Amino acid sequence: MTNQSDDWRGLAAPSLADIEVLATEAYARLPERFRKLCEGLVIRVEDFPAAEVVDSMRLESDFDLLGLFHGVGLPFQSETVPELMPNMIWLYRRPILDYWAEHEDTLGEIVTHVLVHEIGHHFGLSDEDMEAIEASVE
Repeated sequence: MTNQSDDWRGLAAPSLADIEVLATEAYARLPERFRKLCEGLVIRVEDFPAAEVVDSMRLESDFDLLGLFHGVGLPFQSETVPELMPNMIWLYRRPILDYWAEHEDTLGEIVTHVLVHEIGHHFGLSDEDMEAIEASVE
């Protein structure tokens, strides 16, 4: 008979690569119409937001931000103006893990939520729209 605590001895916190895999899988499950909002999206995972982000957003702590979208919204995209950078989402591993430790949601649900909300807020979707998109993934 094995002790339940034995199951945790060999486990480590999810790595940057683990979170990236979760995010890539979550993004692939989103409805196509939603993914088209930011075609070619690049997902990056870092432990924390850069110091410039913390300062510019006036965050109290490095743990205050789970993710960040950076890109060009649809109304501002133009064939005559070249896109300088692809649309990008940064996911911040340590704040996500901290949130996970304090809530009942699975890690996959949290990563999906952050992705949907970062994209959705950037493109002006309502909270109801984003909730429907999240529900379609589950």
